Amino acid sequence: MKLHQDGFEHAKKMIRENKVKEEDTDWSEKQPDTDKDNSYIEEHGLEAWGQWHLGIRAEEDDDNKGHFAFPIGDLHHVHRSGVIAAKQRAAQNDYDDIVKAADELLEMIDQLRQQS
Repeated sequence: MKLHQDGFEHAKKMIRENKVKEEDTDWSEKQPDTDKDNSYIEEHGLEAWGQWHLGIRAEEDDDNKGHFAFPIGDLHHVHRSGVIAAKQRAAQNDYDDIVKAADELLEMIDQLRQQS
C-alpha cells in the first residue's frame, strides 16, 4: 500500500475550494453505493473515481476499483470523518505516508474551520 498522490492532491484542492463535510458520522459504518460509484466511473473514468482515495494497492491492477483504498469523500465533498478513518486504518497498518497525508488534510480542514 502506498499514498495515492493524485488522490492527496485532489483532496487538498477540494478543501481549498471549501468542498468539505464535517458532520460527525461514523465513516466506518457508511456503506459504499456501488451504483453511484459505477455511474461516476462510467461518466468520469476510473482515474477520477480513484482521486477520492488516499491509498493505492500496488498488487492490484490499476484498471479496477480494488486498486484504490482509503476513500475520503462522497464524490462531491471530502468528509472529515473519512479522513480520520483513513488515518486510523493507515496507522493500524503502518502506512506512514498515508497517515502523514491524512494529518495534513485534517490540518487544512481545521484551518478552514477557524476561518469561518
